[in-house]
Amino acid sequence: MSQGGRRLPAVEHPQVVDARHPLVERVRSLCLELPEAVEVEAWGRPTFRAAKPIFTYLGASMDRPFSIVVKTDPDEHRALVQDDRFYGVPYFDRNHWVGTDLDAPHTDWQLLAELIETSYRQVALKRQLAALDVLRPAPERSL
Repeated sequence: MSQGGRRLPAVEHPQVVDARHPLVERVRSLCLELPEAVEVEAWGRPTFRAAKPIFTYLGASMDRPFSIVVKTDPDEHRALVQDDRFYGVPYFDRNHWVGTDLDAPHTDWQLLAELIETSYRQVALKRQLAALDVLRPAPERSL
């Protein structure tokens, strides 16, 4: 950004969550198995991107450092926000993003893996989706 033709200095963001924490490591392993997924630190938190677009980030807020934020399938969004485990997140809520706490009792890691993949599918390029479909073919249907 510039003001009067001058470039404003970058804003330092406080670290929201320790990137080496075991919960972060577990999310990282789920995210980085997706085609062309990369991790980028932004706003003091780990973000996971399908090349450039973010599909998951950690630390919904300073008050919830051990949380994950994902972009939902628009058809599933309403059901997720009616589930007490999920909540709207600042700045992203109206665009079908939800947060959930990783350190809550009985965290459903299978559901989180599915939500991470769904979020990835919302932002990934066609070639990335094709690569994912090769990794995870749809179950065959019997006729």
